[in-house]
Amino acid sequence: MSANPSYLNELKHTGDFLTLSCNNEWHLDAGEFVLDNGTRVNIHDTGVIEFQPAVTTSKDVVYSSAVHGNETAPIEICDALIKQIIKGELILKQRALFIYGNPQSINIGLRFVEENLNRLFNGHHTVEGVPMNNERTRAAKLEQYVSDFYTRGEQGSSRCHYDLHTAIRGSKNEKFAVYPFLHGKPWKKSQLQFLLSCGVNTVLMMKSPATTFSYYSSFVHGADSFTVELGQVKPFGQNDMTRFEKTKQTLTALISQNEVKYPGFNASEFELFAVHRTINRTQDDFSFPFSDDAENFTGFAKGELLATDGDTAIYADVEGEAIIFPNASVALGQRALLTVIPMNIEAISSN
Repeated sequence: MSANPSYLNELKHTGDFLTLSCNNEWHLDAGEFVLDNGTRVNIHDTGVIEFQPAVTTSKDVVYSSAVHGNETAPIEICDALIKQIIKGELILKQRALFIYGNPQSINIGLRFVEENLNRLFNGHHTVEGVPMNNERTRAAKLEQYVSDFYTRGEQGSSRCHYDLHTAIRGSKNEKFAVYPFLHGKPWKKSQLQFLLSCGVNTVLMMKSPATTFSYYSSFVHGADSFTVELGQVKPFGQNDMTRFEKTKQTLTALISQNEVKYPGFNASEFELFAVHRTINRTQDDFSFPFSDDAENFTGFAKGELLATDGDTAIYADVEGEAIIFPNASVALGQRALLTVIPMNIEAISSN
């Protein structure tokens, strides 16, 4: 690690870690400094910055954004929080690791450069016979930074990771979260209360392992971890940030308070969905019968056409089967569509 990288003085003054990361797309020399309030700041790499308060902590919190570079609202939220922390305007009570996943994709305004970063976690970045690229290398590094961060936490600290996104399409439920597959562990009402405080009352319960960043933290490190979709993709400067105020306030409280209290659980405040099935694109000739502006959570009657994959027509097989994340342009073999059905919230644990 460089003892005193040239960027440190400017970063201390401006707090602008986002610009610094975007100016150093794939690598930044590590550096560290201490704020006047005693918080230690460690820059591990481009887009990876850690804050260690001087006080004893009980939570190890990871906030990631820009895993897809064109999903700008979460980037703006994290940019504001990082600046507040470095300038001493926000005093932390919990350890926090902020990650901008893919700075080059931010610069070019696209989801990714060569390959979808959010399909490369949980070891999927290194596959025999598949050549490495910058995104695969980045996924491996991000896994290691998260692992190191959790390993250095206080014994008994709770772990959480909120991977912040916005969706390609609009949604009948503007904000929603994806709860990774827990391999038989109970879902937690306390986490649903956190999401509700963020303005997110719709949750998808996954039923199989995934290659996403949130699944990695959940499966490998036992973190309470979610992919959180905060609205629709918009360019920088076009987000109505008032729509994210509850989210920002809740994310702020989690790292700046010893303990956050949420209102009592009320099942009627939530909409929960179980993933019904995953539809992968296997043929070059793949299409949807619905328009590009069809919203997430649009439901289909049993027997209605959902997709055409080469010569195979795929139909809704239950009444009200709803679409999530439709993308006909994914690479062959990747998920082109999730479908979901409502689930009974009483199936959730009382934790």
